[in-house]
Amino acid sequence: MTDDAPIRPRLVLATTLLPDGEPGLELLREAFAGGDIASVLIDPAGREVAAFQDFCEAVVPLVQEAGAAAIVVEDTRCAGRVKADGFHAPEGTIEALGEAMARFSPRLIVGASGFNTRHEALEAGERMPDYILFGKLGADGEAEPHRRNLDLAEWWASIVELPCILQGGADLATLPLAIATRAEFILLSRAIFGEAEGVGARVAEANRLFDAAAKGEAA
Repeated sequence: MTDDAPIRPRLVLATTLLPDGEPGLELLREAFAGGDIASVLIDPAGREVAAFQDFCEAVVPLVQEAGAAAIVVEDTRCAGRVKADGFHAPEGTIEALGEAMARFSPRLIVGASGFNTRHEALEAGERMPDYILFGKLGADGEAEPHRRNLDLAEWWASIVELPCILQGGADLATLPLAIATRAEFILLSRAIFGEAEGVGARVAEANRLFDAAAKGEAA
């Protein structure tokens, strides 16, 4: 594959906006009915420890039964208890990433975020996590992806073999900007779950745009 060859990214979802209980689970089911989803980052999103444990116990099996990876964010104990597929360290410190790698790798997928410069990202990459996320969970309120994240993902994808996840914007119309970076995975939350109606259709549209990119077609 040449450096400028088209690629087909895969979709990653974050649960940041999902409510607890059956309403949140139903939205997630609708998302999976809409098309391919590689993994789901299960975000505490301000929940207390016990509430997040309950949330994960409901969400993890749903995600796994759908054939995606269930990745618990921030809470290492919860990740182990609910038999998640992975753990995500959002602190942006080498120490937190190192602790996660020592505790979980290679048994679980381990990823991290919060590294906002090229130097920080490369230093994190030297620890060999399974991926680096450029973006911050819950910080996708603007229509377009954050310019810094776009730049970092494009640079990373051009020189580093370790996969990256790029946080997309709140509007699917801007998804081509994220796709153009050639990041292997694109994280969406508000763009999918921002409205209760049409969740599955928006997942289908994201996959349509990914397919078009892989074929070198205009969106």
